[in-house]
Amino acid sequence: MILHIVRVIVVLLEVLLLFNLLIVVHELGHFLAARWRGLYIEKFGVWFGKPLWKKTINGVQYSLGSLPFGGFVALPQLAPMDIIEGKADLDRARLPKISALDKIIVAVAGPLFSLLLALCFAVIVWAVGHPVSEADSTTVIGYVTPDSPAQKVGLQPGDRILSIDGKPVRRFMGMNDSVSWDVVRSEGKKIAVKFQRDGKVQTVWAEPYKAETRGWRRKSVRQLLVYPAETPIIAKVEANTPAAAAGLRSGDIVHGFNQTPIYHPIALLEYISKHPSEELVLQVERDGSRLDVRVKPTLLPTAGEMKPRIGIQWDSTGIVSIQHPNPIEQVYNSVTSTLKTIGAVASPKSDVKLQHLSGPVGIWNIYVRLFEAEGGWKLAL
Repeated sequence: MILHIVRVIVVLLEVLLLFNLLIVVHELGHFLAARWRGLYIEKFGVWFGKPLWKKTINGVQYSLGSLPFGGFVALPQLAPMDIIEGKADLDRARLPKISALDKIIVAVAGPLFSLLLALCFAVIVWAVGHPVSEADSTTVIGYVTPDSPAQKVGLQPGDRILSIDGKPVRRFMGMNDSVSWDVVRSEGKKIAVKFQRDGKVQTVWAEPYKAETRGWRRKSVRQLLVYPAETPIIAKVEANTPAAAAGLRSGDIVHGFNQTPIYHPIALLEYISKHPSEELVLQVERDGSRLDVRVKPTLLPTAGEMKPRIGIQWDSTGIVSIQHPNPIEQVYNSVTSTLKTIGAVASPKSDVKLQHLSGPVGIWNIYVRLFEAEGGWKLAL
């Protein structure tokens, strides 16, 4: 319990540190540009609220606030800070006017420094590597939801999706060139899905699914209701269960059952739920060797209910690879994903609206989940 609390505190501090770094570097860009152009700088502060420390150096008041979030630079010749920092002591009318070029340079310097910070992060990622899950590196279908648009047009586990509405895809999840994103931002009544099966390329037209939403809830977006392929790796074998009795071990890879290949753990769970008393022959890989393991499900406690299971817990991450994308590629992908998102929001035919974008709280939650994962810093960068 104590370790969990400590871990939560550490994660929150990591997220807070990253947020503050992003904001302070941005404000530092405005500050340095203002000094270069000779603007009057009233204050430069890290964090808001009542100052814990402040000191005036060369006419600029530097401070450390009591609310540990963000920072600011007060430039009276550009915009007053009264609403944040209270009424100023100086008479702004006496300050010299600044040129339009000065205003542009100071305004652009903040985003420019943010871009330079992004390049620094990109270089770090290039050097140390970035963890990539199977969902981010494959377009192979792992599981097709029953009665889904994908199943209705004949898509199957093991199919490799090549393009969505003519747009080539290289991964299942994410913003750039991904199956999920191209489905979400599609605009036609039906979606052209080009895929490869047994070496043969085919195209089907699927009508996407949209869940019903009511009232104030965020509107749903288009889906095909398919899951990416994920290597079924056993994370844990529960004691006193059929899996333990059959000799299954943590780290075993289940390639199939009853000579049927599986591309996602859900497939095995679904089969067991429909055939609760049937003995299974699992095709298992262990330390590079293949073996068959016989196991019969039994009723086991699951979320307060008794359900047919064999007593294993799956590794939710699958096989993770380390990639080293070059910095230019990383920045390019970030910029293009932003532009594509803006285009989708602006299009009247798209389901993507402003309500689907995340604000500070949503971004905070995303970073918390990233830092909670193994190698969180690499994921966050």
